[in-house]
Amino acid sequence: MEIVFSEDARDFVRRDWSALVTADPAGTFFHLPGYLKLYWEEFAERPEHLLLAFAEQDGVQVGAVAFERIGETLRFLGGTEVTDYMGPVAVPELQATVAKELLAALDRRDDWVSADLRGLPEDRAWLGLLAEAAAAQGFSVELLDDQNGAAPFLPLPGSYEAYLAGLPAKLRHEIRRKARKLATEAGPYHVALARPETLRAYLDRFVELHRSSEGPKGVFMQPGMEIFFRRLGEAFLPRGIFNLTFLEIGEEKVAGTIGFRFEGTFYLYNSAFDRAWQHLAPGMVLVAEDIRIAIEAGCGGFDLLKGDYAYKYRFGAHPRAVKRLLIRR
Repeated sequence: MEIVFSEDARDFVRRDWSALVTADPAGTFFHLPGYLKLYWEEFAERPEHLLLAFAEQDGVQVGAVAFERIGETLRFLGGTEVTDYMGPVAVPELQATVAKELLAALDRRDDWVSADLRGLPEDRAWLGLLAEAAAAQGFSVELLDDQNGAAPFLPLPGSYEAYLAGLPAKLRHEIRRKARKLATEAGPYHVALARPETLRAYLDRFVELHRSSEGPKGVFMQPGMEIFFRRLGEAFLPRGIFNLTFLEIGEEKVAGTIGFRFEGTFYLYNSAFDRAWQHLAPGMVLVAEDIRIAIEAGCGGFDLLKGDYAYKYRFGAHPRAVKRLLIRR
């Protein structure tokens, strides 16, 4: 097996590794070269910081990972503010070999001193494989909790009624109670999904709601971040991956969520709601509707992504640890 490095951003397209993302059990939307290319174009500090690595066996690409170099530190490409899961992808039966050869190839490079590798789920193979491969090269290895190091996850049954029936009675009652209260006090509500022709206007409203939020969330959607979200929508909504959903009461959009539906999992990425409706919890009602939509689309999992917030567990999710691997020469 050979590890081939590239510092050329054109290789996001020329060496498209989307098939590996689909094949690898650890592969998520965030591993797609199309997503990472957008991240690189919007948030890269300097073009020469890019480092792509490809594993080849008998002329076939069997593994891939995207890094960025910040000073003497090597990181997975993605950034913890917007990318929940990071790391390599590979043909499943070759993961251990890819990890071993990747760390050996990195050892031969002199352009990094430490590797701060974040976004590695504890229940996926790469965390242990990379740690073992780094130790075998003689590096020091430290395992830490990642920033916001829990990603609550909800397995989904075949129907929404089965999902509700499987919840503890208290949670099931709370979900139904919130929906009834909203309908009783505000009138009938419905769910609207963005389409290509409505995407721009829907994103305008989402950004408006986001910027009206309290605390750090209210300043998150800076112009550069807004452009990133808009580009994600333009690139992935036509492919059925990007989902922008609103809860509407009359003609008013009172809560919105952005999520990604990819390979049988729905990733709940971001949300916002109108503070004037806060007493009726429209955001919570909308998340329940997102779960319904995910089940009806055939998804087997609903990932609430990083952030150990109490509201996520009100839908029956279970915590999944996300780790940080710190490697030093």
